[in-house]
Amino acid sequence: MSTTSETSSERKRLAAIPISVRWRDMDSMGHVNNAKYVSYLEEARVRWILDIPGVSMTDRIAPVVAANNINYRRPLTWPNDILVELYVDRLGTSSVTIGHRIVDQDGVLYCDGNVVVVWMDTHTGKSAPLPDAVRNASV
Repeated sequence: MSTTSETSSERKRLAAIPISVRWRDMDSMGHVNNAKYVSYLEEARVRWILDIPGVSMTDRIAPVVAANNINYRRPLTWPNDILVELYVDRLGTSSVTIGHRIVDQDGVLYCDGNVVVVWMDTHTGKSAPLPDAVRNASV
């Protein structure tokens, strides 16, 4: 499995999603609340998944988050336009571990880490094989 300190040249980049930081994302300490980082990462993952032809968030076999790891590297403030970078860390039978980084336009790193996304059968609640379209988009 890849570590979060690896550079983009060592992992397959899935997507780079631009997101604008909003005023309301800040907390009383004057920086973006830690929970908002999770929202930015979720937004980027959903956009990536929806860009894969033949994949829908409402299919019977759908993705769910099984684990989330975020290393907060520095405070993020408003105004700012960030880039959420997604990478393949590991492909499993029914899951993909997606490495992530949030950087600004100058490449300053605000957080990194990874998330394990498992595809499950929404009728049975059990894991299901990773859809071919997702596997193909990840290799």
